[in-house]
Amino acid sequence: MGTETDAPIRLAVTGAGGRMGREVIEAARERDDCAVAVAVNRSPVDPVAGVTVDDADDLPARLAEESPDVLVDFTGPESSVGYVAAAAEAGVACVVGTTGFSAEQEDALADAAERVPVLRASNFSRGIAALRRAVREAAAALPGYDVEVTETHHNGKVDAPSGTALTLLDDVEDARPDLDERVHGREGDAPRTDGEVGVHARRAGDIAGEHEVLLAGDENVLELTHRAGSRRVFAAGALDAAAWLAGREAGAYDFAEVLE
Repeated sequence: MGTETDAPIRLAVTGAGGRMGREVIEAARERDDCAVAVAVNRSPVDPVAGVTVDDADDLPARLAEESPDVLVDFTGPESSVGYVAAAAEAGVACVVGTTGFSAEQEDALADAAERVPVLRASNFSRGIAALRRAVREAAAALPGYDVEVTETHHNGKVDAPSGTALTLLDDVEDARPDLDERVHGREGDAPRTDGEVGVHARRAGDIAGEHEVLLAGDENVLELTHRAGSRRVFAAGALDAAAWLAGREAGAYDFAEVLE
């Protein structure tokens, strides 16, 4: 079970100088159920929302000194695996919003989940959770319809397609086993073929995140879209997940369990 005390859970936040790290720290400051005890970053940064940011190399020592309840990570695959390993060694639960892991890195995260609770999600928006349910139902209810998935993010996002888009594609393919070929963009002579799902990634400006699933049949089109107004929605979801995860048994968890 999760924590049953009224005391706020104590967090360790990695990538504190990054977009999401800052959002998590600032969002935590506005809540009564959590507080940031440790913050680290790979390069020097000034305090964030009044929280001192330490060197990332000092994370193991800081975890030992402060004994936080949950580590929250939105960094990159290589960094994330190292941070989660340090947390597992210290007995600290992990909430991971990083995406783009290799098969080897996935194995490392699975190993950590055998020692501490690890909750991973490609997206911590409650709206995305609702979108996923709608996509599964729509795809199952509309056999034979063509499906296209489009995602748009800020110009600094590294992985493409986004982790959320890949999750939506998994949902579509689970509901429609006949769709088993992902086609990324189109160029030249490229008529649609049976079994194809179109995948499109756009990078522009400072867009927090947009995802659209289009299902089209003869004279009938359904578009399911989610737009995040800011990154704060992802930070809020990650903090909800951290509060839920604290005190649970070791294992791999999903954001859907928090919402349920």
